[in-house]
Amino acid sequence: MSIVVTGATGELGRLVVDRLLATVPAGEIAAVVRDEAKAAPLAARGVEIRVADYDRRESLTDAFRAGDRVLLVSGSEVGRRVPQHTAVIEAAGAAGVAQLAYTGILGGPDADFALAAEHKVTERLILDSGLPHTFLRNGWYTENYTANLGPVLEHGAVVANAGDGRVASATRADYAAAAAAVLTGEGHIGAVYELSGDVAWSFAQYAAEIAKATGREIAYRNVPAATHQEILVGAGVPEPFAAILVDVDEAIERGLLAGTSGDLARLIGRPTTPLAETVAAAVAAAGA
Repeated sequence: MSIVVTGATGELGRLVVDRLLATVPAGEIAAVVRDEAKAAPLAARGVEIRVADYDRRESLTDAFRAGDRVLLVSGSEVGRRVPQHTAVIEAAGAAGVAQLAYTGILGGPDADFALAAEHKVTERLILDSGLPHTFLRNGWYTENYTANLGPVLEHGAVVANAGDGRVASATRADYAAAAAAVLTGEGHIGAVYELSGDVAWSFAQYAAEIAKATGREIAYRNVPAATHQEILVGAGVPEPFAAILVDVDEAIERGLLAGTSGDLARLIGRPTTPLAETVAAAVAAAGA
């Protein structure tokens, strides 16, 4: 039996593996990756590497073993995730894994925005499979905003179409710690966790935190959805993805990413990382 992390070289997956390595012998951890060379640092730390691809069903045959505890990190290719996740679920079922934890989206069936659709289908597929499961419904990553501060600093403004809506975000490291806790702990089979930060912040507050960290004037510009779409496309964002981002902002305005259940803090045994801390680190990294 191993603790298996799919997408283990991705932004979330590698953090989960790092967290596991702090508490579990490396020989008990397996990383499912597409590119074996990219996983060389994990292999050097003693992690078992299993090469498989969500898009190649046959490659998943040997990705899992009976009794494994598996984290299915949701695919990143919007529009392709249902067949990809189906292949993983079927392979996990055929192998007889002891647990399949899935990184879904905050709100689950109640999330009515476009980006949630494939997550909702995946949860239903897992339920229908009969696999012992845990749903990790992740809220927004703070890094979704702080990872690209360039345009904000260039224009002196945070631009969104979210109105006064709030986001209860947390860092990827917070969510990774929760996943590791579920994979190594007991009592999580059948559980559904609504994971989010302890505090829901507004975009005006986000702009204020950037201003505080940089010493510059940073405003929040709330714009109509169509205007935001034009701005994003003009900045080089592909039109379909720009539409998704605009749709998410509308969901934020409706309060769908503001939930603060406390599940994340309880799983990781500490408060979630404050917005100010993440912003300050991002500003320092940007040399701003």
